[in-house]
Amino acid sequence: MRTAPTVLHLDMDAFFAAAEQAAKPSLRGKPVVVGGLGPRGVVSTASYEARRFGVHSAMPMAQARRLAPNAAYLVPRFTLYRAVSEQVMGLLRGLSPLVEPLSLDEAFVDLEAGGSAHDTASALAAGERLRRDIKELTGLSGSVGLAGSKMLAKIGSEQAKPDGLVLIEPGTERELLGPMTVRTLPGVGPTTGEHLRRAGMTTVSDLAEAGEDELVRLLGRAHGTSLYRMARGHDERPVVSEREAKSVSVEDTFDTDLHDRVRVRTEVDRLAERCVRRLRDSGHSGRTVVLKVRRYDFSTLTRSETLRGPTDDPGVVREAAGRLLESVDTTGGVRLLGVGVTGLADFTQEDLFAQAAAREREAAEHAGPADGEGRDAAAEGGAGEGHAPREGASPAAGAGAPPLTGPFGAVGASEPSEERRFPAGHDVLHAEFGPGWVQGSGLRRVTVRFEEPGSTPGWVRTFWADDPDLELSEPLPLVPGTDEPRQSSWPASRPKFRSESRSERAAGPSGGSGDGRARP
Repeated sequence: MRTAPTVLHLDMDAFFAAAEQAAKPSLRGKPVVVGGLGPRGVVSTASYEARRFGVHSAMPMAQARRLAPNAAYLVPRFTLYRAVSEQVMGLLRGLSPLVEPLSLDEAFVDLEAGGSAHDTASALAAGERLRRDIKELTGLSGSVGLAGSKMLAKIGSEQAKPDGLVLIEPGTERELLGPMTVRTLPGVGPTTGEHLRRAGMTTVSDLAEAGEDELVRLLGRAHGTSLYRMARGHDERPVVSEREAKSVSVEDTFDTDLHDRVRVRTEVDRLAERCVRRLRDSGHSGRTVVLKVRRYDFSTLTRSETLRGPTDDPGVVREAAGRLLESVDTTGGVRLLGVGVTGLADFTQEDLFAQAAAREREAAEHAGPADGEGRDAAAEGGAGEGHAPREGASPAAGAGAPPLTGPFGAVGASEPSEERRFPAGHDVLHAEFGPGWVQGSGLRRVTVRFEEPGSTPGWVRTFWADDPDLELSEPLPLVPGTDEPRQSSWPASRPKFRSESRSERAAGPSGGSGDGRARP
């Protein structure tokens, strides 16, 4: 244990929802829920305004809608979240070379290793400066915990929420931890917590008083010893700058069970492609391909195949996943599919035979126009790229799935095609009216609110979904001008919009009134 609170834990406040509120002036101060909008979607993040209604992360989206029917429900925009995360992590790396990211919005920092702090006063100054810099750079708030260990720093940041800082002085750990629930300690989940409750231990002080031998008897040598030490405030885990990735995977949950075997295979192929893209982005290759299938009755099956050597070839992974699918009975319907790669390496040893077979298969598919058209149409039925991290990812309409519904109407109706889908909350750019975001879409119409970060709440207008002047766009920086130091975090360029009127443009569904009501 350190004698100075030089371990910092940062946790951004309601990160996804807060980023959406910062990007959309009309949503500031209002309940916002981000997650999968399909009937099987779950909440990724809820704003503090939505939490007052009882909405929280990991809650089924259907339940969230019952609790907060008037909240804004948005599809995640991971391009924006990653860009903001890179800015925040850049600030953390300015404090110390030892930064341990836990997720896009959470990280540990060893202030002592970077010379940013050596005692209580300097640690407090570093924490306050970090919060101020994050606010100036991103417009968002983060909560900071400072302590002599990772466990206590994380507890401090939880106590600091929202938008605060809590410093736990070394030497006060046991007094602080004593009355807390056993679930506060790392490694104590619902099952272990219930096991301890049945043994009469509900608080951390109960664990400390029970003694190491009793905890070892209940939980085993490794877990019992570790839990006893943490209950007494001891945590020697160091801040690790890099974590070695063990696997890369993607998965999608579907709004309705998939029964068509061809459709299931198409979804597996699509997931394999996305998995390989993520694998390559991480600079790895992998040797073992894993297929995950959750069936209609919630039974989950996993199958794996180990290749001759590490690969990052999409054809190889596709073929392996397809072979694994052949061993799974999907007759009753498929609720979820996932493809992953394990046994990661930083080099490739290509399976030339598998690659050749994959290319021959692709060539044969393209040779027949009917088959090729069917395959392309099915491929368009996949969830939009960039939505993989959410449980509620939904297949697009046009491949046998129902349209995705949002708070303002259907999102992604069967017409137009996937290229013209406008997910709720995503950025758009109109040639005449400039940047805005999708407030809702359906029945071949798109309702757009024209506003951007830093502007006043904007006005609403509805367009035909096939309007050539309307297109999806990359997100704008939350604080204009703050992307200069890290230009690579944001798109290098955005399309320019025309400010002059377009008299030659055919009348759209809004009829030029700008009142936002769809008209046939």
